[in-house]
Amino acid sequence: MHSKRSPLLIGIVIALVVVAFQALLVPLFAGPAAKIGPRDLPIAVAGPPPATAALAGKLAAEHPGAFEVTPVADANAADALIRDREVYGAIVVAPAGAEVHVASAAGPAVSALLSQAAAGAKVVDVVPMHSGDPRGTGFGAGFLPLAITSLLAGVLLFLAARSRVARLAGLTTFAVVAGLAGAAVLQGWLDVLPGDYLSVSGVLALFALAVAGAMTGLGAVLDRGGLALGALVIFLVGNALSAVAAAPELLPQPWGEVGQFLPIGAGATLLRSVVYFDGNGGLTSAIVLGAYAIGGLILVAAGRRGTARRTAETAPVAAESPEHALAR
Repeated sequence: MHSKRSPLLIGIVIALVVVAFQALLVPLFAGPAAKIGPRDLPIAVAGPPPATAALAGKLAAEHPGAFEVTPVADANAADALIRDREVYGAIVVAPAGAEVHVASAAGPAVSALLSQAAAGAKVVDVVPMHSGDPRGTGFGAGFLPLAITSLLAGVLLFLAARSRVARLAGLTTFAVVAGLAGAAVLQGWLDVLPGDYLSVSGVLALFALAVAGAMTGLGAVLDRGGLALGALVIFLVGNALSAVAAAPELLPQPWGEVGQFLPIGAGATLLRSVVYFDGNGGLTSAIVLGAYAIGGLILVAAGRRGTARRTAETAPVAAESPEHALAR
C-alpha cells in the first residue's frame, strides 16, 4: 500500500509546488507591467527662474512623487542634460510657447509619456531612435535572445566541460564570438542599432560573459542547484525587472532599481548609453556587468565540481584489484 501511495503523493506535491511557483511568477511579470508610471522620473524645466519655479511647483502638486525636477536656464542646457543622461526630457518655457524635449533613444515609453503630457505643445526629439528601429521595438526584441543563449551557454559549459581550464576557455570564446556576431546581426543585417561596430560588440561580449560566467560559476560551486538559482534570479527575475522597453523609473520601486543590478537590466542600459549617448550614464551598468563577469570567472576557477566529479567516477575503477576486475 505504501509503495502505491508514494508515487501518487510525489505527483501531488510536484503539482502543488509548480502552482505555487506560478502564483509567484505571474505577479513578478504582470505586476510591474500593469503599474507602469513615472516615479521620481528625472526631467528638467528650462526658462526664467520664476517660470520654472512655478512649473516645478505645479508638477509636484498635480503629480506628487512622479518627477524629479532640475531647473536650468534655457533649452541648450536642458538638451545637454538629456544627452548626458542626467534627465529623460525637459519642459522648455519660451516666449513662443512651451516645448517638450524628449529622447526616444533613452526609452520610447518615457518619451511617449512626456509627449502625451505636452497637451499640444511642440515636441522636440533631441536623441531619436535609429531610423532602422523608429519605435524601439527591435532593441528589446534583439536583446532578449542574447540573454537566452548566454544562459544556455553557461549551463552547457558547466555540464559538458569537466575541467576549470576548459570552462574558462569556453566562456571567453563564447563571449568574444557572441559579441561580434550579435553586433553584426543587429547592425549589419537587421539595421536595428547605430554606432561603432566594435563598441557594440564589446558591450554585447561583456553582457554575454556576465550571464554565461555567472551561470557556469554558480554551477561550479553549487552544482545543479546553482544553475536553478542562476536561471531564477538572472533570467526570470532579471528579465521581469529589466525595463528594457521602458525605464527603471517607470517600474514600481524598489524593483526598477533592483533590475539595474541584474545583468539584463544593466546590459540594456549600457547598450543604450554606448549606442546613443556616447557612453554617458553607462558607468554603473558597466561596473555591474563587470562584477558578474569577473565574479563568475572566479567561481569557475575556485569550483571543484568538474574535478571532483571526475575523481569520484574514476576512483572505484582505480581502486579495484586485478582479481576483481578479471572476475567481473
